Amino acid sequence: MDSLQRVFGKNAAYWLIGPAALWLAVFFAFPMLSLLTTSLSDPAGSPITGYTLTWRVQNYIEVLGDYWPYMMRSLLYAGIATLLCLVLGYVLAYAIAFKAGRWKTVMLVLVIAPFFTSFLVRTLSWKLILADNGFIVNTLQTLHILGEDGRLLATPFAVIMGLTYNFLPFTILPLYTSLEKIDPKLNEAAADLYASPFQRFTKIVWPLSLPGVVGGTLLTFIPATGDYINASLLGSPNTQMVGNKIQQLFTTANDYPHAAALSVLLMAIIVGMVLVYVRRAGTEELL
Repeated sequence: MDSLQRVFGKNAAYWLIGPAALWLAVFFAFPMLSLLTTSLSDPAGSPITGYTLTWRVQNYIEVLGDYWPYMMRSLLYAGIATLLCLVLGYVLAYAIAFKAGRWKTVMLVLVIAPFFTSFLVRTLSWKLILADNGFIVNTLQTLHILGEDGRLLATPFAVIMGLTYNFLPFTILPLYTSLEKIDPKLNEAAADLYASPFQRFTKIVWPLSLPGVVGGTLLTFIPATGDYINASLLGSPNTQMVGNKIQQLFTTANDYPHAAALSVLLMAIIVGMVLVYVRRAGTEELL
């Protein structure tokens, strides 16, 4: 740091954060400002002629009235997928942190391995897994869990399973980081004091892993809420999420003001939920 101060003077810290601040300004702040101004523009324009900023708050009222079912469906699907990711991810992260031994690195590589494949390819693979003539559907029909005409594709189940699979690593990695930091001697000391396994988990492991729980669930819930790939490929018109409507408004209808208003509204709802969730979880330091 002393050498940096000699080169840049007393403002060395500002010079160091300058590139990152410029990057955020160009690729985050300016696009966000553009999105906000577009959401308050007159829909009478077009992407070619441009839109006039008229501070039309009515855009927000209209999209809320037209698309609130898609918003609720997105929050519901993302919430269920996040809960499934938490349950599955916690078990796996716990096993890697405390039980894997010399296989820890191999298991972590297996968790990260799906990232080496395209998100689109991974989602398309679920179309094959849940296909109407596939092994899973045939097995469920044989066991009379599904009817003869029963199917899994184009259902909420398929969309939620796709979300769970695609975002599961985002839950596992923060959980593993928190669990790996827990000193095993704490569990040993609690066992010496005749604490049951359930008591050791609820009094030691779970509280100390809360930062990972909060971080993992946020990294899962936020992108899952805005996702539209899984609903497009695995769902049906009856399972479309708000991301599908935003994509259609931008690309098909060319209705940028309403698409931007719906995007800003979705971001505002997610930010509000995140703030409440983080504070209720007792991990304000994550803010």
